Amino acid sequence: MTVADLISGMLREEGGFQKSFRDILDNELDMSLNEFCQVAGISQSTMYKLLEDRREPNLRTVRQVIKALKIITSSEESRFIAVIASTHVLDSLPKSVDYNGTTVLVKEYPVSTVEDAIIAAVRAERDGALGVVCAPIVAPTVEKILSIPVSRVIPTDSVTLAMDRLLTSI
Repeated sequence: MTVADLISGMLREEGGFQKSFRDILDNELDMSLNEFCQVAGISQSTMYKLLEDRREPNLRTVRQVIKALKIITSSEESRFIAVIASTHVLDSLPKSVDYNGTTVLVKEYPVSTVEDAIIAAVRAERDGALGVVCAPIVAPTVEKILSIPVSRVIPTDSVTLAMDRLLTSI
């Protein structure tokens, strides 16, 4: 319950982030602050300032910490990227991808409307997705409501093929 512990610590008291994070780092993760900072993409000086109570974390930093905690504490089987698309697009996707020697699963979220896509994105984040791949028409909205990365599909080849098919049928 690492992320839940951190959030409840932040909400419980002033300096709760620092206490909860230090406890998580020392007792649950068994890793150095330097190692954590490398995973999180946060400078060591920022984290030292936070842990020494010189400043409270901003929302961006909290999101980076939570994202890193999710990556560190998730097992290989639970690491996945959510792909939100129509069923016929999902049929041709691989079930996993290799990233830096680690297998990352691909979890499909079939949708048929823009509203379904937004709901699926929220569900994917709640399910623990590392990131979301979706259509460019919903990406701006999804980026505003999720704290995980969002990547837009750029369908240049498929648009060209669709135009060719259309021209041959005229």
